[in-house]
Amino acid sequence: MFTGLIQAVGKVTKKGNRLLVTGCETFSDLTLGESIAVDGVCLTVADCYRGGFIADVSEETLSRTTLGIKSEKGGFVNLERALRFSDRLGGHLVSGHVDGLGKVISIDSSKDSWRLELSWQNSFFEKYMCEKASVSVDGISLTVAGLSKNGSHFWIAVIPHTWTNTSLEHLLAGTFVNLEVDLMAKYVESLLGAQSINDINQSSNPPPEITQDWLDQNGWS
Repeated sequence: MFTGLIQAVGKVTKKGNRLLVTGCETFSDLTLGESIAVDGVCLTVADCYRGGFIADVSEETLSRTTLGIKSEKGGFVNLERALRFSDRLGGHLVSGHVDGLGKVISIDSSKDSWRLELSWQNSFFEKYMCEKASVSVDGISLTVAGLSKNGSHFWIAVIPHTWTNTSLEHLLAGTFVNLEVDLMAKYVESLLGAQSINDINQSSNPPPEITQDWLDQNGWS
């Protein structure tokens, strides 16, 4: 589990059938088996290597996230170590399991911030979008500032610190990012769905009328 607060910006390249992630010099006590979020994708340290680490990845991970494309050209990636229970939760809970890709529609700069507009490539996840919702963009905990009526497009106001201390400053219109919706939204949806099914079952099977015959048949005589 992660918080979406980026601790370093590194690069990812292919090393045979594995990925080499560099830029972890500040992670001095990096250990085998540790989980690291790389652009929002939870990867496991399989080997420590020259200020970075090597990770095994599946074909699904390469095809469903931006890591496949970025590793071909040594792209910049956001890095975050796993959350400890003693840490402050400054962002929001990020699982490192990317839901889908987003496309950068536009990037507009103003005096004190950047307006980043994105669109979902899979419409299934649009329902989780609402104003002030948390969303992970390439592993960064960000807040939805506004969105289209159906949630297919949404935009984020990015402060200077976040822009210059993450890989966001390397984004261009038309490129893709990894998106993960707020875990809380999924849990609420699951709970409400289970409650709805329970309500339907109860309405289709009303409780029996308690009569003397019913008491006799059920051992209450």
